[in-house]
Amino acid sequence: MPWRKVTPMSQRKEFILLALQEGANIRSLCRRYGISPKTGHKWLKRYKTQGATGLADQPRTPTHFPNQTPQPIEEAVLAIRDKHPAWGGRKIHARLLAQGQTSVPVPSTIQSILHRHHRIDPTESEKHKPWHRFEHEAPNRLWQMDFKGHFPVDQRRCYPLTVLDDHSRFALCLKACVNQQGETVQTALTHIFLRYGLPDRMTMDNGAPWGDSGDQPYTWLTLWLIRLGIRVSHSRPYHPQTQGKDERFHRTLKLEVLSNRVFHDFDEVQHCFDEWRDVYNLERPHEALSMRPPASRYQPSPRPFPDLLPPIEYGSQDIVRKVQANGEIHYQGRTFSICKAFQGYPVALRPTQQDGLFHLYFCQQKIKELDLKTYSN
Repeated sequence: MPWRKVTPMSQRKEFILLALQEGANIRSLCRRYGISPKTGHKWLKRYKTQGATGLADQPRTPTHFPNQTPQPIEEAVLAIRDKHPAWGGRKIHARLLAQGQTSVPVPSTIQSILHRHHRIDPTESEKHKPWHRFEHEAPNRLWQMDFKGHFPVDQRRCYPLTVLDDHSRFALCLKACVNQQGETVQTALTHIFLRYGLPDRMTMDNGAPWGDSGDQPYTWLTLWLIRLGIRVSHSRPYHPQTQGKDERFHRTLKLEVLSNRVFHDFDEVQHCFDEWRDVYNLERPHEALSMRPPASRYQPSPRPFPDLLPPIEYGSQDIVRKVQANGEIHYQGRTFSICKAFQGYPVALRPTQQDGLFHLYFCQQKIKELDLKTYSN
């Protein structure tokens, strides 16, 4: 039984003085003080070996830790954390294995090491919950493209252009751009296509330079992509989760690169982007990829970037019309508004099984449905 909580030290001293008396009945004294004989003999032994100081409460923290992580491993954990302050236990665990470390502690132990050495904020760690998203079954089936929020650089604004492969999360592009104009994006994409080939489809946000969600959903830039044989789609307005993987990439970029950092010029920004992109693609364990880096699941597209744009050709059954300067076409005495980006280009109307309903195509991409029964000028 425990000691009574009223002045336990004085009770222990009193018990010891009485127990040391000649002829003392230890068992009886223990009953009187409400302790077990085992506890009474424990305090007697401590007093005889340590004096009065032995009667104080002893710390319960063990002095020997047979399962404690070896010091070199702890140092390796902290070194990775210091190099990558946003990485948690699972990423560090995977990175240690990739480095060939032996006796690597489990992620929960690594997390404890980070907490013990004040490398991680418990409130921050609670914010990072696993999130499962749909992914395409092979690389280059879909690329996601967007601009990260801009930030100041040398009295100008930097607009990071990002392109991410949906299947592998491989970062195909991380470009520090001086603007968000179509020419800037086309130049960046040309370099990407030359190195990695062409994807089957690309999805992007609504707005410049790729088109809006209203009556102008296409621009000359998206038409260029379509002519390359790339299907183009836009995210739903006010639904950033459509671009979920690229949005997540942006948050990681902000956390690991941009937070609390000031850049002096665009060369410094791009150098930093290039270094981090290599780490992200080649080293950084990705939780959605079973803690493997994105490069382990990516391979370039077999579709090469052509020297010249292929000609626009349609089938013999297609009804071909040229888009006027105002973005309209004429068919069966009716005028249909298409999109000004198509001015001067031929488009094809293809009848469907539904009477009066036509699908409108530009190259291989369906761009609109036209219902002659309900459409009025």
